[in-house]
Amino acid sequence: MKLLSTLLRRFIQCGTLRVYDADGRLHTFSGTPAEPVVTIRLHHKSLYTKLFFNPELYVGEAYMDGELTFEEGSTCFDFLNLFSNNRTGLAAHPLQSLLRRAWRSLRRFQQHNPVGKALKNASHHYDLSDEFYRLFLDEDLQYTCAYYSTPDDTLEEAQLNKKRHICAKLKIEDGMKIAELGCGWGGLALYLAQIADVEVTAVNLSIEQIRVARERARQLGVEDRVHFEHMDYRQLTGTYDRVVSVGMLEHVGVKHYDEFFLKFRSLLKEDGIGFVHSIGRNAPPGSASPFIRKYIFPGGYAPSLSEIFAPAERQRVWIADCEVLRLHYYYTLRDWRARFMANWDKAAAIYDERMCRMWEFYLISAQLAFLTGSEMVFHLVLANKRDAVPIVRDYMFDDERAAREQSFSA
Repeated sequence: MKLLSTLLRRFIQCGTLRVYDADGRLHTFSGTPAEPVVTIRLHHKSLYTKLFFNPELYVGEAYMDGELTFEEGSTCFDFLNLFSNNRTGLAAHPLQSLLRRAWRSLRRFQQHNPVGKALKNASHHYDLSDEFYRLFLDEDLQYTCAYYSTPDDTLEEAQLNKKRHICAKLKIEDGMKIAELGCGWGGLALYLAQIADVEVTAVNLSIEQIRVARERARQLGVEDRVHFEHMDYRQLTGTYDRVVSVGMLEHVGVKHYDEFFLKFRSLLKEDGIGFVHSIGRNAPPGSASPFIRKYIFPGGYAPSLSEIFAPAERQRVWIADCEVLRLHYYYTLRDWRARFMANWDKAAAIYDERMCRMWEFYLISAQLAFLTGSEMVFHLVLANKRDAVPIVRDYMFDDERAAREQSFSA
């Protein structure tokens, strides 16, 4: 415990962490101010060394396995909130600083996502039971950041806002051919087919998501205009009036960004408009969380804008517009977590308690990353020609406002 104590004394700069070790002894680590107070218990001595060398991985593993528990009214959220607010103290520790440099040096290997491996990585997360995802997502199964007009919007309202916001930027018109790269359970593609007479080709690597998306298209009677294909986006051919990617760039990997924008350019007609929605970071290039990388999104990474603009420039793609969403994903994850916790028993019946603890840890970690960390979401409007997109942004607001008014009148 002595080694771990040296880290925790340097780590905790605000608030108090009370730790019961495996022998039942209490250790207290306080900063200024001393509130809030969080109490944990470590059940195995092996955790002392593990947590010293890699707390960002082994804290989550220990909680999943029941080897780290919370005491005296403390919760996982309380602990991770304390952890998040003290992240600078952790990063400043010499060993942790060295570890981060090592992660950054390995990230091209960790994010190597050729066609076959990308399929395996996608299956790890997205081929879980759709029944499981329905426990916490909105009715349309949108599994990306929503768009909140106010923090009090319902999840359903905010996800509808998101779809309207995207479509307004794309300037959708009847007769268009649209490609969607990474389509989830098909919500956006189906929405496009309902607001305009368009033909959509949507690709995805998740067999389960494609199965559900095709069934939804049949139920809505739009399977003749919306085609869901189980394939890597790099295998898609043809040219399209609009190309959209929502929540897929995070799975591309740093060494594949040139490949991504080159493919985007080739799919987009000369006068077409493209759109990318992705998690990013308001910080210099870094590496993915070791817990998230191992258990949640293998091969995943949220890029800095500096890592995205350079390959877009190299592939001669015009970035016609860029918008940064700061707190919208915090609110989205807040709502997902509340629904997940309310349906804990149902989730445990589908999988088990360990799986529930893993997802609780993931959802809280992600939520706090958008509140106290550097995470954000960015929207890019892309084009091959500089004049493909209107020269002022008014068109976006006009189209979005019209969509809202149309729904109110209906």
